[in-house]
Amino acid sequence: MLADWGEFIAALAVFLLSHAIPVRPPVRPFLVRTIGLVPYLALYSLLSIAVLVWLVLAARYAPYVQILPDWDLLRWVPVVVMPLVCWLAVAGLSASNPLSFGGMGKRPFDPEAPGVLGFSRHPLPLALALWSLAHLLANGDLAHVILFGIFAGFSVMAMSMLDRRKQRQLGLDAWAAQARHTAWMRISALRVTGWQVILAVLIWGVLLMAHLPVIGVSPLP
Repeated sequence: MLADWGEFIAALAVFLLSHAIPVRPPVRPFLVRTIGLVPYLALYSLLSIAVLVWLVLAARYAPYVQILPDWDLLRWVPVVVMPLVCWLAVAGLSASNPLSFGGMGKRPFDPEAPGVLGFSRHPLPLALALWSLAHLLANGDLAHVILFGIFAGFSVMAMSMLDRRKQRQLGLDAWAAQARHTAWMRISALRVTGWQVILAVLIWGVLLMAHLPVIGVSPLP
């Protein structure tokens, strides 16, 4: 039985090690000094994508052990949640963000009008967390519960880590002043703009149509 899980266990171990070792303080500076920052980021990104693809495929072909109920209702969760995930990605990348992963926005961040940061100061990690949890519910077998549970855990850890890092970089008082109208997630602060909604819906539609030919499984129950 354990042999049947061999590839998934190996892929999971490589995934965890590939995200733990290269970013450690002794390792990352050495690699950056040796090969340069841009080659390091490029190689690390390629490695991360390759290992992620391997892990997803290994989970797909792992032995099926049902953990969650096989309800059609749960299969609708990603379909309903993914528009929000797509909007978070679009809004997060298009906004200036001194409190998390920097977006591509040209307008300086205004703490009094934080935009998407009012809903979440970590829109990209939150998008990954919601994506993970939604797919965990829709894929209730053991391998996918482990897979998406790890992704969700990484996302939450990233939000906590980013808060601590930014507090050190900015100073606690300056961070608190900029973050005073933000939160990890605050539904009441949800504000959307038309072009963001249109782009998010288009991306969601493409993902919906591409899911079956690319992943091999229909996203619809």
